[in-house]
Amino acid sequence: MNIKSNERNGNKTTIVVEIDKELMESGVQKAYLKARKNIMIPGFRKGKAPRKMIEAMYGAHVFYEDGLEEIFPEVYEFAVVKQEVKAIGRPSLTDMDISDDGIVTITIATDVYPEVTLGDYKGLKVEKAKATVTDEQVQAELDRMANNVASTETVERTAEMGDTANIDFEGFDNGVPFNGGKGENFDLKLGSGSFVPGFEEQVVGMAAGEEKDIDITFPEDYHADLAGKAVVFHVKVNKVTVTNVPTQDDEFAKDVSEFETLDALKADIKAKALESAQKQIDSAFEQACVDKAAENVSVEMPDSLIEMELDNQMERFGYQLQMSGYSMEQYAKMMGGDMSAMRNAFRPAAEKQAKANVMLAKIVEVEEITVTDEDIAAEYESMAKQYEMDVEKIKEMVPAEELKSSIETRKAVKVIVDSATAVAPKKPRKKPAKKAETKVEETVETETEAKTEE
Repeated sequence: MNIKSNERNGNKTTIVVEIDKELMESGVQKAYLKARKNIMIPGFRKGKAPRKMIEAMYGAHVFYEDGLEEIFPEVYEFAVVKQEVKAIGRPSLTDMDISDDGIVTITIATDVYPEVTLGDYKGLKVEKAKATVTDEQVQAELDRMANNVASTETVERTAEMGDTANIDFEGFDNGVPFNGGKGENFDLKLGSGSFVPGFEEQVVGMAAGEEKDIDITFPEDYHADLAGKAVVFHVKVNKVTVTNVPTQDDEFAKDVSEFETLDALKADIKAKALESAQKQIDSAFEQACVDKAAENVSVEMPDSLIEMELDNQMERFGYQLQMSGYSMEQYAKMMGGDMSAMRNAFRPAAEKQAKANVMLAKIVEVEEITVTDEDIAAEYESMAKQYEMDVEKIKEMVPAEELKSSIETRKAVKVIVDSATAVAPKKPRKKPAKKAETKVEETVETETEAKTEE
């Protein structure tokens, strides 16, 4: 093979390749052998027609396009890989010329990785919050733990706020039942505010087996069919239960944890919450550092790179939805759109991440970042431990080259983050006083001055 020209224009490269007769012939012969089983020529059994007969009937170059497909891996290796063209995706064939002497010349067009000019990526000043845990957060976790071990008890008395009433109910609009207004064996926590305002208050005082009609007026901002309407709910109480939440004391701490005292449990909750908060802050700081460095990069991003990142983000989100029992199509409908609208919603994030990716790749090059065999071995060990799998199984699932790329990227991120300076977040500016308030203050001051002068 011979490269006749290799021209780059922006993020696209066009390569003209002259293919040897022998190589082209090998591809054409493979294409013929694959195709002949489906070809019928008069005088020959199906699949037995000679190549020359088929070419005579359908054209001398009938197998050339498929033949080129057969040898394309070799052509790609020679024309793209060996020429160190950083192609994105699969190149496209834009032209094929066959000379009288059988020499084939093809033109390949491909998107290529963009030229990247790094800006400042070291010594950046980036805001970083301080990890804090309030007493209210600790108490909320204690309450959650207490509610998890709480017990319920049926009581033979009238319902009170805080109780749970198991009810049957049906709503009527001028005597006619309305859609969505009926329920059976519904556990209603009185005081939770989960029903229409005024409903729960009227269940208070009812006992098991009691029935009554409740008058309710729907709020004006309720959905159109019932907004502002006065309706009647017929309600029957089946049973009343109370939730017995344990007292949060040392005995409670012993029951729900390995600690002997409530103070020790609180200290542990706070320590773990601080650790979790710090991890989130560190992760946010790292991302902010990368984002700020990417803002300083000069690059013309090819659409193909953005589309590839968009595909990756959509695939990851689809997997998350699948784990929750939803498909992408179902989620799109729930959000009032379609797959196209959903893809457009992901595009800004994909554009941002794609730019960060090419920046990090350039930092790997500029900083001469390397990955050793020891790095890769340690990463395999870490993954095996994380997923509780055998190391050899992990190696089968994740190629070493893919792992190498991931480690290079992390090292590039570390270069940015380790050199960055964390600064305290700016405090939000106070809104200026309204003019009316200023006039009031001025009036008060004037009156005070007048009295002083008197």
